[in-house]
Amino acid sequence: MMQVADQWFEKRSLDDGVTLIWEPYVVPLLRCNIWHVRGRDRDMIIDTGMGVVSLRTFARDILDRPVSAVATHAHIDHIGCHCEFDETIVHRLEADGLRHPDRGTSLGGAGFDPCDIATLHIPPIAGYAMAGPMITLLPDSDYDLRQYVQRPAQVTREVEDGDVIDLGDRVFEVLHLPGHSPGGIGLWEAATGMLFSGDAVYDGPLLDTLHHSNRQDYHRTMRRLQSLPARVVHAGHDPSFGHDRLRELTDGYLAQG
Repeated sequence: MMQVADQWFEKRSLDDGVTLIWEPYVVPLLRCNIWHVRGRDRDMIIDTGMGVVSLRTFARDILDRPVSAVATHAHIDHIGCHCEFDETIVHRLEADGLRHPDRGTSLGGAGFDPCDIATLHIPPIAGYAMAGPMITLLPDSDYDLRQYVQRPAQVTREVEDGDVIDLGDRVFEVLHLPGHSPGGIGLWEAATGMLFSGDAVYDGPLLDTLHHSNRQDYHRTMRRLQSLPARVVHAGHDPSFGHDRLRELTDGYLAQG
C-alpha cells in the first residue's frame, strides 16, 4: 500500500506579504506554486494546485478574510481548488476550462492496484502524454485514488490584458501572456517590480507543444517579458528568480527560433 503523508501542503512566508504554498507529494511536473498575497482590503490567491486536498482548510490561518482566487490558466495543476472560493478571476479564453475542467483525469484507472504504485496513471492532457504516478503519497489512509476528480468552479470575473486587480493598497496589472496556453496571464505589480508569471516563464523546461500552445504567441510573450523591469518573478513552477535570470530565460527561448 502507498504510505500516507503527515501533511499534504507546505507553506513558507516570503517578503512583501507573499506566502508560497505547495504540494510536496505531487510529482514535480504538476507541482504548481500557489501564491497568497496579502492586501489591505482583500487578499489574492494565485492558482490552487491539484485539488487532492482542501486548500482552504490547510491555509485557514491566512485565508481569513475576503480573497480573490486567480487562475493564471486553466491547466489541471493550477485550478484544483478554485471551486472553494466565492470570487474567481481568469482570462476570457480560459474561463470555460475553469467552469468545465477535464473530468476524465484520474489518479488510478481500471487497472489500478493499490499495492503497486506503478499502476497509477494519468491520461494524456492537452495532447501531452505523462507516464507514472501523479502523487507519491496518499493524503490520508481512506483516500481512494480512483475517486479523484476536479470540480467545476464559478467564474465571477473574466479579465483581459490591461485590467487590474485592486487589493486596496496593492494593484496588479493583468498581462495577457499566451503561448503555453491561449489565455495565460501574468500579474504585474509595478510599484514593487513583482511579477507572478504563471507558466508563461519559469526556471525549467518550458512547454510549448501542447495541443493549444502556439510558438508564435510564445515568442511575442517572451519579447514582452524581455523588456519588463521585474525585480522578482514568482512563477507557476520551480523557484523564484530575479531580473537577470528572466533575461536569460527569455533570451534563451527566443534564440531557439
